[in-house]
Amino acid sequence: MLIPRPRPPRLIRPVREPATSPPALAGAWAPTDRRLDQAELLPLPAGAVGPEDVLVDDAGRVISGDEDGRLWWWPVDAPAGTPPRLLAETGGRPLGIELDPSGEALVVCDAYRGLLRVTPDGAVRELTGTAPPVHLANNATVGRDGTIYFTDSSDRFPVSHWKRDLLEHRPNGRVLAHHPGSGRTEVVTDGLYFPNGIALTPDESALMLVETSTHRLLRVELSGGVRVLADLPAYPDNLASVGDGTYWIALPSPRVPIAERLLPHPRLRQIAALLPDAMQPQPRRYGLVALVDGTGAVRRTLHGPSGHYSMITGVRQHGDQLWLGSLTGSGVARVPLG
Repeated sequence: MLIPRPRPPRLIRPVREPATSPPALAGAWAPTDRRLDQAELLPLPAGAVGPEDVLVDDAGRVISGDEDGRLWWWPVDAPAGTPPRLLAETGGRPLGIELDPSGEALVVCDAYRGLLRVTPDGAVRELTGTAPPVHLANNATVGRDGTIYFTDSSDRFPVSHWKRDLLEHRPNGRVLAHHPGSGRTEVVTDGLYFPNGIALTPDESALMLVETSTHRLLRVELSGGVRVLADLPAYPDNLASVGDGTYWIALPSPRVPIAERLLPHPRLRQIAALLPDAMQPQPRRYGLVALVDGTGAVRRTLHGPSGHYSMITGVRQHGDQLWLGSLTGSGVARVPLG
């Protein structure tokens, strides 16, 4: 049963910002490797959409969600076209999915219910509610001590109206830390522009973090301090650690020139937010993921210029395969890395 969806504020409160010029996809970002246009698809059941994130657990299950609150799984070696099996129903909107330190239960960021723990039998338990203090739980990373660091992307807009937050372009988001032992949730850092993907560094002294609306890759020191590592040529979403000090970033769209040119014009952005969705600035239909190191340097990019699998919001490496999720897609995708 779906829980009630919150209604967004009707008006955005934009502020004037300098326009930016989206850089070309050149150099390390050049579309020389186009394998995303040959990705194999594993579909959700008919009518289900939005496998926003993807995880491979220790039992060899590929797990993702849909916009109707369900979690699904496929065998990791399933042939293309294999339908999934139902794992659980949250009643909300599952986004980021991680394993807890036991390797058995899942930690799920639910956009409408907050942080959840899902056990192998499909039982769902809230770790934090949606308000207060969590408004839009988006992506998480789990420390060896069980601490769950996660992004609370916007205290103004629900995930159904994420475009309004990007048009508003205010620092409405933050990073939170949940301590399962005490049940306490605390703020790690705030004043962020739609913080999204997050991952711990190998020594767990810092977090790698991306902001969607400012297309930035950040390093957040747990001892205090935030440093900008890179300005990306695309809008980033989820981020996943490989385990060797590198990180895959899902990039649902290259930067949209009209959206960047509207930044100095708050009134026009306020009008744009009231238009039907189809008349607002739209993400490009283009598949893109990038592998970066701890300094933000780009190691590898994979492209899908035809948009065969587009709006890529989730990415996860498992052995020599890369698994992909999509906010709007009808299934998860898989590509070989070799």
